[in-house]
Parts: sequence; structure tokens; C-alpha cells
Amino acid sequence: MPELPEVEVVRAGLHPAVTGAVVQRVEVLEPRSLRRHPGPEEDFVDRLTGATIHSAVRRGKFLWFPYAPASGEGDVHPALVAHLGMSGQVLLRGRDQPDDRLLRIRLDLVHPTLGDVRLAFVDQRIFGSMALDETEATPDGREAGYSGAALLGSSLPVPLPDHGSETSPGDARSWATRIPHQVAHIARDPLDPAFDERLFFERLLARKSGVKRALLDQGLVSGIGNIYADESLWAAKIHFEQSCHTLSRRRAGLLLLEVRAVLYKALAEGGTSFDAQYVNVNGQSGYFSHSLNAYGQQGKPCPRCGTLIVREAFMNRSSHFCPRCQRLRP
Repeated sequence: MPELPEVEVVRAGLHPAVTGAVVQRVEVLEPRSLRRHPGPEEDFVDRLTGATIHSAVRRGKFLWFPYAPASGEGDVHPALVAHLGMSGQVLLRGRDQPDDRLLRIRLDLVHPTLGDVRLAFVDQRIFGSMALDETEATPDGREAGYSGAALLGSSLPVPLPDHGSETSPGDARSWATRIPHQVAHIARDPLDPAFDERLFFERLLARKSGVKRALLDQGLVSGIGNIYADESLWAAKIHFEQSCHTLSRRRAGLLLLEVRAVLYKALAEGGTSFDAQYVNVNGQSGYFSHSLNAYGQQGKPCPRCGTLIVREAFMNRSSHFCPRCQRLRP
């Protein structure tokens, strides 16, 4: 399943191609890819056709595209939400290119400077989906997630509101501080500028579960999947079953630092690719799999101490760790 770096690579690639683009035509080739849409296929097509996309936004592993409806209703703040599932991909294609074999949904866009653009939702296992959803204001008034404006300076037609500023329901800028209902229960991720470190440490250190289980809880912190949890715990020299409440504030701070370092490194290398399912918008694979120190390295020497990396069953998946560097402490 794609994790935060993979989804961010996709978001960053889509942002310049969809921002300000108008949806000219929508075609659903696989109705099962609308399983999370609260309505029939015709509703999805009709509401999205003619819409103007504001941006590509991400929180954790969730991706959405806030848009202005063709009707121009000022008090409506909808978003196109893309769930990638196990094998979903959102790819950029030319209008003259042949369809991908596993194409499920096709969106033909007209961009003000790039011209005709095609957005292809491709999904082998059909666990992913697209859906239209209404949005709600973020409790802290901050941007709902990563967008091109937040990372690159305002490249949007309409600038983001200042932090803490209030926007009226009809204000065209208010989409930035709104999050889809389907994503609202997901916590901010460690790379989010609005991530609350104090609250994260308070909630983490109060838990009695193992630390890896906590890192995978999307209600506590989002975007950390099995691969990056193993890599971060290896870097911080913490056993995956170490109880959260036994961690010192200093060790918890070190863990967060390593989580961010691992995620940033994976971003720089385009994400982790073990098969053809993990690709960017142009269909290219990432290279972070060549930099893994623990995940998938069972039976190989630990890069730090030389002890063989061990793999153990964990929550219907596996954990990879060094039994010498990552000892379980009382």
C-alpha cells in the first residue's frame, strides 16, 4: 500500500497540472471504483463536469482535490477524494495516448496554460476509489493539508488565507482550511506545517501499547505505514514492542526526528518501489527501497552493528528490527 512519501510524490506531480483546470469530461469505466461516493454514477459525473479544481491536497496518505462547482454556488465546498487503496494510481496522460489497461475513471481537463490534460485513475485490485465529498472547517483554522501553495509559495490562482484568519463561507480562499468529511478523522502527519508536536508527545507517552502500534494509528499521527515505521524505529534504536509510556520525552523526540528524516529521504528518492504498483504520475518508480536498513532486510547484517536483522509477525504483517540495537527495555 502506498505510504506518505508515495502519495506526496503523486500530489506534487499532479498539483501544477490540475490547479485552475476545468473538468471537461468525466467517464467511469468501473462503477466499483465509486464505492465511497454517496450517490449513483450519474451524480458523480454530473457534479464534477464543468468544475474548476483549486489544488491537489494531501493529509497523511489521503489525497483530495477541492473544486468550485460549475453552478458557482458560493456556500458549497466540495472535493474530489482519491483513495489509492492497495494498488490505486492517479496518472497524468495526454489526450492522444492509449488508455491504460486497468483504467477505472477518466477525467479530461482543460488547464489555462497547459491546455488539454487527462487524469487517469488506474487500479488493479479495485480496492481504491474516487468520491465527491463535502468538507468541514479544520478545528485549528490552519490549512487542511499539504498543497502546492503550502510547500512552494502561492502558485495558486487565489492565495491561501493567513493562519488564523477567518473566511466567510462564500470566500474562494476558504477551501484551503477545509477538509473532506471522509478524511477529517485522520490526524496530521509529521511533515505537516501545522503538526502539533506537544499534543503528539502528550498522547504518545500516555499510551501503554507498543510504540509501533501507536505509529500506525492514523488517529494519532498519519502517513506512517509499516515500511517507514520499521525504518524510523531502527534509526532511533527502539524496539517495536517497547511500551509508549516507558519512553522518555527525549527518546520520543528522537523518534519523531527520525520519522521525519526517513520520510524526507524517501520523498527525495521518489518513494519506495517493490513492484509496478508504486509509481508517480508519469509511471516512474521510486528508489528508496535501495536505502532500507531494516524493512525487508531479514537475514542480512545490521548496517550499524552487523547483527542479523530479524523479522517477526506483527498485526497481520511483519516487523523488521536489529535484536542488538533495538533491545526491548524494561
